[in-house]
Amino acid sequence: MTVLVVDDDPLVLMNTVLLLEDLEMETIQASSGEEALGILGSGQLPDVVVTDHAMPKMTGARLCQEIHARFPTLPVVLATGYAELPEGAGEIGKVVRLTKPFSQKQLSRALAEACQGGRCF
Repeated sequence: MTVLVVDDDPLVLMNTVLLLEDLEMETIQASSGEEALGILGSGQLPDVVVTDHAMPKMTGARLCQEIHARFPTLPVVLATGYAELPEGAGEIGKVVRLTKPFSQKQLSRALAEACQGGRCF
């Protein structure tokens, strides 16, 4: 399985990538929502996207909206330390919420939930 990981914090991005690689998953990295959309637009479609919510310029919720509009079958995991998702987040299609900080087991569960349609495996 290939996972696009999006986070503006290089340490969090690296840690998430290492957790996924330890689970024997391939990763693609992006440090912003804009970069992630560029990767997706280039035809590099992963099986699932894991994105941070609190990012400058484009939040993870906004990235989820863009992904849903352009790639409606692409599952997304939105990682956030906020107690509640922002207003309108329920309107962004299939998004699984992952509470930060998260363990490898929690990340794996969120990916499994996001991929329940069978698209990922």
